[in-house]
Amino acid sequence: MYTGLQHLHSALAYLALAVLFIVIILALVGALSNKTFNEKDRKIAMAGFIISHVQLLVGLILYFVSPLGFSLLTGGGAMQDPVARLTALEHPLINIIAIVVISVGYIRSKNMFLSKSKFRSIYMMYAIGLVLILSRIPWGNWLG
Repeated sequence: MYTGLQHLHSALAYLALAVLFIVIILALVGALSNKTFNEKDRKIAMAGFIISHVQLLVGLILYFVSPLGFSLLTGGGAMQDPVARLTALEHPLINIIAIVVISVGYIRSKNMFLSKSKFRSIYMMYAIGLVLILSRIPWGNWLG
């Protein structure tokens, strides 16, 4: 189960990063071209919202079943080791914050009336979330 969750979390990460990047670009283009925000744009933004939340859910499950997650914090010594600190604290905490930022951007856009404001809310908040996510990916574990 643990290995399957690792593979799922890794595969979803590629998908989530790609979808977030596409959503940001499309929202930026929509805002700059004064395009009308329509149902297709809302669904594209929702795709980024949903895939990021699914990735978070899989990550949280993995965090509690993994020997590298929560158990590192309870065993002590994780704060002195940068790799253990990234895995046990920084990666999950910053990514939760990133998903909250993405959620705020999506929910704010639903409550706005002007198309440009909707696009701006999406591209700004999703971009902040994406930068946060990219800043705390354990690249050594993921690519190595």
